Amino acid sequence: MKVFRFVSVIVMAATLAAAQAADTARMDEVVQSYVKDGKFMGTVLVWKNGKSLLDKGYGYANFEWQVPNSPDTKFRLGSMSKQFTAAAVLLLQQRGKLNINDPVKKYVPDAPAAWDKITLYHLLTHTSGIPNFTDMPSYPDWERKPAKPAEMVAWFKDKPLEFVPGSKWRYSNSGYILLGVVIEKASGMTYQQFLADNIFTPLSMHDSGYDSNHTVIARHASGYSPGKKGVEPAGYVDMSVPYSAGALYSTTHDILLWEQGLFGGKLLNAENLKTMTTPLLEKYGCGFWIQDVAGHRDVTHSGAIEGFNTRGDYLPDDKAVVVVLGNLNGVAPGELAGYLVTLALDKPLTLPSERKAVAIDPAAFDAYAGTYQFSPQFLIAFTRDGAHFYAQATGQQRTEIFPQSANEFFAKSVDATFRFEAGGKVYLHQGGRDVPAEKVEP
Repeated sequence: MKVFRFVSVIVMAATLAAAQAADTARMDEVVQSYVKDGKFMGTVLVWKNGKSLLDKGYGYANFEWQVPNSPDTKFRLGSMSKQFTAAAVLLLQQRGKLNINDPVKKYVPDAPAAWDKITLYHLLTHTSGIPNFTDMPSYPDWERKPAKPAEMVAWFKDKPLEFVPGSKWRYSNSGYILLGVVIEKASGMTYQQFLADNIFTPLSMHDSGYDSNHTVIARHASGYSPGKKGVEPAGYVDMSVPYSAGALYSTTHDILLWEQGLFGGKLLNAENLKTMTTPLLEKYGCGFWIQDVAGHRDVTHSGAIEGFNTRGDYLPDDKAVVVVLGNLNGVAPGELAGYLVTLALDKPLTLPSERKAVAIDPAAFDAYAGTYQFSPQFLIAFTRDGAHFYAQATGQQRTEIFPQSANEFFAKSVDATFRFEAGGKVYLHQGGRDVPAEKVEP
């Protein structure tokens, strides 16, 4: 009997090892499909239950010299930086230096009267109504020039609010610039120094920091964009401009340390971590979106800045982390992260290139035709033209969709599938998530 048990353990270990190898092979296959199509360069980390399932660099950190990306390559994070800014604010609250219900005017004395009812929590959750300065027509001129935080605040300070504070959600880099100012006022330190001393160093994140155009940063990737003749160097942005809304750099390994430290209680106490990861409007908390992926809680944020696209997904209940850092602008990092989350959760995955259309009676689609509302500002209209079916989202062109079953359809132009259900419901599956909607017009 003892021998039987011993053999069983060996067999079980071998089976688990084979399964993990298969997972890793599938994950690498998914990433390689984007690399081969010239859509992705960067690094990828998938970590689950204390083990690395995929930890690899793809493409080049420097395309001109063909220097390969590796797990210790540093990337600009773009808006992934916001989670660090939010954590810094909550850490200051934890230390009694501020309260997130404080009015902004407490830290910005010359704030306009329109900001009287705006709190730090409104800034953290993108519910302040302050317009996003990166959407302003003059932003392309501003981003190339060095700017101090006070100068950036002046760009949007006197603009009218877009809505009553707390009544709606709209992504605002302006709000996170203000939070950088708040951190400096409350701590008596620069934003950069506060993060270095209170987050990066305590969590041993030695490959993270505030990016610079004027300092040599070892192992830092160059940023690229797709051009008419292939890959080309990305446009310039002075790193003083993204500031506390998007100016940090890091590596996949450091982001793993960050996630383990944050959710492991090494930085914030339970109360402040709950505040950070509790969604308000549009499933956004403080520096994170909190979403559901196939019944699993996913705490996530992406980033986009000249030459770099990034995304990190943290699944605390599953002890899983997915980080994709790219130095070629495009949607690949976001899509890849969604696929890798699906695989990390042991869910089946079919890539767009692997989907096959099936034949259905075109008239059967008429029951699904109509306009469906996913949010107050986002609707999709489904129509039939003969034997062809189409989806048209708000502000976008019509795209053809193809049946893969009687009630499931997929697009070829974008990675999206639609599943129609009884009662006038449809689920949009994109980026690893199912987003429901109901029919509002026949």
